[in-house]
Amino acid sequence: MLKRFLEKLHDFRLLPAFVIVSMIIGIAVGKWYGISNFALTPPIDAIKSIFHGTYEFSIPNTLALGIVAGLFMMMYPAMANIKFEDLGKATRSPKQLLIVAFFNYAIAPFFMLLLAKIFLSGEPDLYVGLVLYGLAPCIAMVIVFTYLSAGNGPLAIILVALNSIVQMILIPVYAKLLLGDINFDVRVVGESVLLYLGIPLVAGMLTRFFGVKRFGEKWFHKLKFHLDTMSIIGLLFTLVVMFALKGDIILERPFLIVQMAVPMAIFFWVMFIVVYLVGWKFGLNYRDAVAVGFNSTGRDFEIAIAIAITAFNPTVALATVIGPLIEVPVMLALVWFAKSTQNKLFKLEADIS
Repeated sequence: MLKRFLEKLHDFRLLPAFVIVSMIIGIAVGKWYGISNFALTPPIDAIKSIFHGTYEFSIPNTLALGIVAGLFMMMYPAMANIKFEDLGKATRSPKQLLIVAFFNYAIAPFFMLLLAKIFLSGEPDLYVGLVLYGLAPCIAMVIVFTYLSAGNGPLAIILVALNSIVQMILIPVYAKLLLGDINFDVRVVGESVLLYLGIPLVAGMLTRFFGVKRFGEKWFHKLKFHLDTMSIIGLLFTLVVMFALKGDIILERPFLIVQMAVPMAIFFWVMFIVVYLVGWKFGLNYRDAVAVGFNSTGRDFEIAIAIAITAFNPTVALATVIGPLIEVPVMLALVWFAKSTQNKLFKLEADIS
């Protein structure tokens, strides 16, 4: 019976239903325990407290670790499934790298700024939160969405590595350009890269290297089912935690969600479709077009939340926290969109395979 349920998790047609159930559970948990009333611990601080021996069990600390655990469960299988000998091939993709660099740094921040001016000019705190959300490209979860779309995983890792380095330099520049002077510790970016990308990357590399070396590729192929299951469960668990964080506020101030959801949904859909079609027009195959599309679309919500908490007021921080509640479901919809258009746009490629 358990195996049958796990097999249903792998049915992509049922994934939206599981996502909706996870959101409802998260909102119910958040409302029941009044979680948004707690001063939540930043995930990196919770991890540091464990290593320093100062960790104390509490709802804020547990939720912080829940985010880390959920993201690891999502990221680790994606990393373990990658044949790292393919990374060298991915570095020889100048066209893909240039497309991502152009859309991430010449288009995305300014497009989000435009949407903020159109939809939130009368709400200064939400305006700032939306602009912050558009500053930096995602350095973690886009790998999962690329993976769910059967995109080019090694290329996605190269693109994420590029983004993680470039954004350390450009975030303060864009923040000052778009919002004025902001005091921001660049170490927050480095710590986020290590926590959300570096640790799963190392764990995935070790799993694949020693697993294949000892048991062979055939054994690892059997393990893939369990890794895929972990990734999907990690995604659903992360949704429960994120919606629990602000579940009661969603019920009390639903219009606040709508105010943020409209410009953000427009941003994600427009960015992905444009970049995806540009990749198709430039002759990229489906796997590369998907990787390029998601790496140009996803935003680094961890950094946006960190900046909001350290430099602005709680309403701005709330606006950035709402971001992933909108981004994750929309990006899942884009996974469906990519998979449903694969055979239409890349028909010759599908026929050959």
